[in-house]
Amino acid sequence: MDISINTPAILFPAISLVLLAYTNRFLGLTSVARKLHEEYLQNKENEKLHTQIKNLRYRIVLVRRMQFMGVISFLLCIIAMFFIYINQINWANLIFGSSLVCFSISLIYSLIEITQSTKALEIELSDMENIEHASFVDYLKQKIEE
Repeated sequence: MDISINTPAILFPAISLVLLAYTNRFLGLTSVARKLHEEYLQNKENEKLHTQIKNLRYRIVLVRRMQFMGVISFLLCIIAMFFIYINQINWANLIFGSSLVCFSISLIYSLIEITQSTKALEIELSDMENIEHASFVDYLKQKIEE
């Protein structure tokens, strides 16, 4: 399959928007981290708080990984365009394929982070309705049955 210089360029807006969304996720996590730090200083014995901090640390690792893979994908797109420009189509195909793989990995990390974010919300809400170990779907089923 021959690709033109426009093929990798198509991913530029998508990757840029995804990286912007990742940055927003990171900024959201920083505000949560500051809030949790203040709560921790006030009450170091709160078990729910320790669970939230552990979840937050994992989410920060995921955001770092998804940002890293997104940037690598973006750079590989640029390199693929360069190889198309110098008429090295085989290398361009290989590098563009690698870019797609990196972008896919980045999106998978994002999906995992969204799942962890949902768990953080469930932990936060658990003391209000005693649903600490129930998932959101289980909670909805319980409400429907009532």
